[in-house]
Amino acid sequence: MKERSGTPDRAIEDPDWFGNKAVHVALSVALVIAYVVVLTFVAIRARAAREYSEFSLAKRALPLALIFGSLCATYVGPAFSIGFVGKGFQSGFLFLIIGLAYGLQNILVGVLIAPRLRALEGCHTLGDAVGHRYESRTCQVLAGIISVGLCAGFATVMVSAGGLVIRDVFALPLWASVALIAAVTALYTTSGGLRASVVTDAFQFTAFTLLLPLILLVALAFHLKGGGTAFFWHAVEATRQGVGSMTPMELVGLLTSFLLGETLIPPYANRALASRTTESSRNSFVLGGLFSVIWFLVMVSLGIVARGLIPDDTKGDHVLLNLVKLILPAEGYALLMVVSLSVIMSSLDSLLNAGAVAFTQDIVRPLRRFSDREALSTGRVATAGIAACAAVAAAGAVKFPSIIDGLLLCYAVWAPAILPALGFGLWLKKPRPPAGIASMVAGALVAVTFQFLWPQASRTTAILPALGASLGAYLIGHLLGGRRG
Repeated sequence: MKERSGTPDRAIEDPDWFGNKAVHVALSVALVIAYVVVLTFVAIRARAAREYSEFSLAKRALPLALIFGSLCATYVGPAFSIGFVGKGFQSGFLFLIIGLAYGLQNILVGVLIAPRLRALEGCHTLGDAVGHRYESRTCQVLAGIISVGLCAGFATVMVSAGGLVIRDVFALPLWASVALIAAVTALYTTSGGLRASVVTDAFQFTAFTLLLPLILLVALAFHLKGGGTAFFWHAVEATRQGVGSMTPMELVGLLTSFLLGETLIPPYANRALASRTTESSRNSFVLGGLFSVIWFLVMVSLGIVARGLIPDDTKGDHVLLNLVKLILPAEGYALLMVVSLSVIMSSLDSLLNAGAVAFTQDIVRPLRRFSDREALSTGRVATAGIAACAAVAAAGAVKFPSIIDGLLLCYAVWAPAILPALGFGLWLKKPRPPAGIASMVAGALVAVTFQFLWPQASRTTAILPALGASLGAYLIGHLLGGRRG
């Protein structure tokens, strides 16, 4: 007979249930506190930035190991962990194939673009590089506006994912959850700048690359009935369903989005510019691309394993959380949630820093001269401002069906707005400013228009017409621009 207070049956069957639960809660809280203390210690050891060059590019002195770890920690965020587990649950190995396009993009950037970007002297941002190559302040300001908007959009996706995890663990209201993740990340990023972001990212990267593959091994070895055979048939069925749910045009759009959508977004560009040498810049992107293939395989496999363990109607972004609740004790679940937050923070801090540097260097500095101290203060204020905007948007103004959908929206704007102008600017001997301006404006306008007019149909395909418009506008601008003086 159950008591009226709602006490669970196992509390009646086990007299020590309340005591055991208290121990589990205490251990979980201790794990969370210990991790936060260690992360704070790492951030403090990174030192507060005293100069703008340290805040923006860590004085261009970052070695290969830190650049590689920070790159991986930045892209292996909630979309490529929580999101890809959900896609593996729904679509099997389809998203592994799509993820390979992302890995190829990193390798191509490392071989073809990152060394050229690093070789540009005096550039702090991607907008700086665009303005330098086109010898145009207008090109720099326009690229800066697009960069800041992109960082704010990506940051909103990250804050939304962090709010989901915090709300699931601590049962806080959504507004409090997103405010907490934004405030904590902004605190150490505002103080230490790029160096604090890179050092903490490398620490967080080590933590989650060890824990999440371990969860996959535990689930396969001890929880999935049928073992490898069951995994194989779940993978076949999920992949068949995933391929059947998409049109050929949607598949092409997805492949294009993951191939181009994150190419040299501001956090990646800043790391290419901040590396110690051009070789470090090149090798870090190549190694990051190779690592991403392994990571996507592990995440998609986790989602396929979950098909045999959790209900079929589980929403994609909740698959990893529900799977871990099922197979790990309370302490293990708490530890994974902390690591999941670190995954999100490692992406968020990079976006906040890159957006703040782009605002300072590409929007404010071309319009007025100011000292190094004023530039540092402007960057710190911009960091807090972008974090606040992302938190407000994530708390209610912006809703994404899933983390991956939020990323696809940002991809569809970034690639058409920046990549043609950047690519031609780096490779042409004398790129013409009207071509760069026309390309950035046309790509951004077409992408945003498609998102507002056909939001459902354009999540995976808006990038295609926007890229076409951007390339066409560049050609027209190049032909009409004439020779530069």
